[in-house]
Amino acid sequence: MTSETINDAEIQAALDRLAGAFDNMFGPMTEIADHMRDATKDRMAQGVSPDGTPFAPRSPVTLARYEADKVRKGDSYGPLPLWRRGIMRGGIASRATEDAAEIGSNAIQAAVMQFGARQGEFGARMGVSKATDKRPGGQRYFFHLPWGDIPARPFLGVSPTDRSNIHDILNEWMERIARPT
Repeated sequence: MTSETINDAEIQAALDRLAGAFDNMFGPMTEIADHMRDATKDRMAQGVSPDGTPFAPRSPVTLARYEADKVRKGDSYGPLPLWRRGIMRGGIASRATEDAAEIGSNAIQAAVMQFGARQGEFGARMGVSKATDKRPGGQRYFFHLPWGDIPARPFLGVSPTDRSNIHDILNEWMERIARPT
């Protein structure tokens, strides 16, 4: 799974205060993880990174390939990068333990989308084509993997709004503990 560790002193201090008053942090961590999962999905649908930067646009070569796929396979792509059929966005998952809130994706392309990749970073593919209805077989091919540079489009991370929302979640838990039963 692709993930990113966020160390935020203010959030950690609030977590430490809450942990001191609470036997089990699973509840607050679950709320934080769920919030971060939903916020990440929302940002992906908007086409922006946690810092608000728009995702790098698709290259003209990529757009041409997508157009050819649409004609050849009936494939369709969403309007923004990281959006084909919504499978990766839909696969953003959250997990909580007593001392961690995690979000991530096990989609095969997640790490490349988060960090980017240079042409050929993963080697190459070569071989001899098989005959199809549209072309004869026996043609040799070679291409890099990936076949072009892919810019990073960070989708995991904590935005300023997320930080504020996490503080709100932690404050609500502190208020619950302080309330007389």
